[in-house]
Amino acid sequence: MGRAGKALRQVLESHSISQNQLAVAMDVGRSSINRWVNESRDPAAEAVADIVHALEKINPSAAKDFLDLYLDRNTDGNTFKQ
Repeated sequence: MGRAGKALRQVLESHSISQNQLAVAMDVGRSSINRWVNESRDPAAEAVADIVHALEKINPSAAKDFLDLYLDRNTDGNTFKQ
């Protein structure tokens, strides 16, 4: 599966955000969040944008970290070199 689930799992763990908190902020079922975090399903592109908006409400630094991980950027906003 894709990068979104891995990034989301890492951000939720590192910022102590529960799957339920994110589900409530996104107005989706916790099962959707669980599928993404466990990489059994990738979120649609629209859902990735919704994840960012929901994380911004909960913890703006979590939203930034999610974007950095999802887009494979370092902390300067530049993409990592392979």
